[in-house]
Amino acid sequence: MIDAKTLRWVAYKNFAGVLVGVLGESSLNCQSFISNKPVKMSDGKHKIYEFIQSIYPMSEEQRHSVVQYFKPRVFQKNEYLLEEGRVCQMYYFLEEGYVRAYTHDHHGNDVTTAFYSPNQIVCELSSFFKRIPAQENIQALTDTKGWYITFDELQLAFHGMSYFREFGRLILVNSYAQLKQRMLSMLQETAEVRYAKLMESNPLIFQKAPLKMIASFIGVTDTSLSRIRKEYARHRS
Repeated sequence: MIDAKTLRWVAYKNFAGVLVGVLGESSLNCQSFISNKPVKMSDGKHKIYEFIQSIYPMSEEQRHSVVQYFKPRVFQKNEYLLEEGRVCQMYYFLEEGYVRAYTHDHHGNDVTTAFYSPNQIVCELSSFFKRIPAQENIQALTDTKGWYITFDELQLAFHGMSYFREFGRLILVNSYAQLKQRMLSMLQETAEVRYAKLMESNPLIFQKAPLKMIASFIGVTDTSLSRIRKEYARHRS
């Protein structure tokens, strides 16, 4: 019988293969998810401006030409940005809130595969690159707001703006690097180390996600997570 860790390794290995193949394309197809609830944002688009600049510096005019494609969207707590079996159609920049991706193992257990925090792109990459039904669910852990661009608009922008293509390429490179790190962590590091790293890199997620989700993300049972938390707190005191 294949255990949950092996299943996770196989899934991520296949996922990485998709990314490697796409990175060589001259035009990249990016997408993500959308709600049917448009909303006006009072603070404008400065956060997405800053995000783009942090990934691939552009002139003010270039940034404006990119950002003009993005429109605001909100998701309510527990709302699904994407459901398993559907093909991703949109690309979503998360400005505020927390989101998770999850699937089910061969026993039917809920397994969290990713957490998303503010200033990240929320995507089910395998689905939108290969145009196939998603094998994961994407769900809001809190009320969220962000910015989306449609698949067709993104295609148009990539074909017409070389600097936007480079931005998209770097997003993929960063995503692949994080994915590879996650794979190696699940194979090489102890659950205690994975817990400590999550606590250091994303401490607020412990306030936004139930511990059961965090346990499945680092690959342990609820009971084991309780023990790990106590040991971590004792070593920190």
